[in-house]
Amino acid sequence: MTKEMRVRIAPSPTGFFHVGSARTALYNWLFARHHGGKFILRVEDTDVVRSSEKMISVILDGLKWLGIDWDEGPFFQSERISIYEKYVQSLLDDGRAYHCYCDPEDLEREKQAAYKRKEDWQYDRRCLHLSPAERSDKEKQKIPRVVRFLVPDETVSFNDIVHHEIKREARDIEDLVIMRSNGIPTYNLACVVDDHEMGITHVIRAVDHITNTPKQILLYNALGLPLPEFAHLPLILGEDKSKLSKRHGAASLMSYKEKGYISGAVLNYLALLGWSPGDDREVMSTDDIIKSFSLDRISSSNAVFDEQKLEWMNGQYIYAMSDEDLCEQLRPAILKSGFLSADEIEEKKGYLTKVCGLVKLRLKTLVDFREAAAYFFVDDFDFDEDGLSKHHTTETLTLLRAFLPHLEKIDKYTAQEIEESVRDFADASKIKARQIIHPLRFSVTGKQGGPGLFETMEIIGKEKCLMRIRRFIDGFKRQEEKKT
Repeated sequence: MTKEMRVRIAPSPTGFFHVGSARTALYNWLFARHHGGKFILRVEDTDVVRSSEKMISVILDGLKWLGIDWDEGPFFQSERISIYEKYVQSLLDDGRAYHCYCDPEDLEREKQAAYKRKEDWQYDRRCLHLSPAERSDKEKQKIPRVVRFLVPDETVSFNDIVHHEIKREARDIEDLVIMRSNGIPTYNLACVVDDHEMGITHVIRAVDHITNTPKQILLYNALGLPLPEFAHLPLILGEDKSKLSKRHGAASLMSYKEKGYISGAVLNYLALLGWSPGDDREVMSTDDIIKSFSLDRISSSNAVFDEQKLEWMNGQYIYAMSDEDLCEQLRPAILKSGFLSADEIEEKKGYLTKVCGLVKLRLKTLVDFREAAAYFFVDDFDFDEDGLSKHHTTETLTLLRAFLPHLEKIDKYTAQEIEESVRDFADASKIKARQIIHPLRFSVTGKQGGPGLFETMEIIGKEKCLMRIRRFIDGFKRQEEKKT
């Protein structure tokens, strides 16, 4: 019987849920779903000073927004202290760990002094060699103590699925603290215990954790626990090739939701940051990504986060949506814009759906809707400055004035009838169609570009189009009168 694949994401609720953490969660989830395994959510909240309920909510909200569901958890390390204590006591009983009474501030001063001398520094095990009487005396004085793991002198070697064979000499690792003086375990101890207790078969995490892996392997061995497999993911860099941070734009995953990105597009893009399906596919459904996902197709090279590429992909997702689905996705943006109230959205759903269908090719994000579609909802819009200099002229106003009667005569106000009227007018006036189309668009929308003009005019409606063209003409007339 094949062993069940079990993976986990173990974020620390000490800050916002960032793109890198989201990508790590995604790869674990994809691996579990591909193999029919389990995805476990564990919250590493033992940093009681910096952890917060708010950040826990941010993590959960981010996972839910991406569509990443978990099979077990969330488990909280702060509720598992008694479990860690048993493992630490086991190491103490076996002589594989010892109490250290050194003042952390004194050790830090020693370390900094050594660095200034350009010398390496490592804890010298002074507390390991205390006599029973010295140890008893420190206990009587109730001097704060930590528990240090006694690092054995051996070579640590493991095969990383992404980076292949990695070796490190244990002599280069100091006796790490595994339990703080307040009884809270450190990351390396808690991570090993939790991964064993939760049956984790594959530890898939960011490459900046790769230096912790030899330490954790030593702890696994000392505790007599089987090793999971390890896969360390490449870093995500900004376009300047430095580690992705706030200065590269949106640092928090949920800020992309606020900026109008579709969750499916973000998931799709994150999946490709370090992994490839093995062909030229880029826009993929989540199901297709799950079917194609494998750890052996993860690159060891760092990935570059390209916001323009994400924006392009988001636009592809928007365009592929049905008009009805896009209308629903746009509801928060429409409410925020003030174009329509919640009741009006329901009342004018047919109109709104038509607008969505017409403008969606122009949208890179949902937030773009306000700028791209304003003229469908408001008559008092601003005109593009560059367009005014081109179209607010005697020549174009004369053409518009001459065309008005033709527009007024249209009975069945459809895109086809409007187009025929425009082209017939152009032929009769012996001008190119664009000479009337461009000023007509500008007078009706205030913009020089946009979706199909005739479809736009049909949706806006005959009376509003006539009103806007007349207003445009009258505005020019008043402007000329002021000059004289």
